[in-house]
Amino acid sequence: MGRKMTNSKEVVSYLIFGILTTLINIISYGLIAKVLEIDYKLATSIAWFLSVIFAFVTNKLYVFNSKSFQMKAVTKEFFSFIFFRLLSYFIDLLIMIIMVEWSKLDDLFAKVIANIIVVIINYFASKLFIFKAPK
Repeated sequence: MGRKMTNSKEVVSYLIFGILTTLINIISYGLIAKVLEIDYKLATSIAWFLSVIFAFVTNKLYVFNSKSFQMKAVTKEFFSFIFFRLLSYFIDLLIMIIMVEWSKLDDLFAKVIANIIVVIINYFASKLFIFKAPK
């Protein structure tokens, strides 16, 4: 029962911080692309960077409760996190290109769809590879 409760809390925390990360990504994208009138690909890149920094801190501390603060452990987590987030960044960008350029869909709509897919991928990467509990 305890493990199931922990998993439920973890999933709920991940969804809450995932929603906040997604909001940071979408709002910063909207401000950069629409207000500053920067190309959607560059705006996606900047929004991705801002949301990844937020996600690392919240995932480490609040979602997966990683208590390792030794430089070696944090560095390993950070670079694993960056690797998987770069992978999801390319997925995000690919989805944006397919939906905006090829399918001619609205870029903000495409951004929301891309983020839903990326959040799911990122949860499993974090759970299984980055912040996995020691055995």
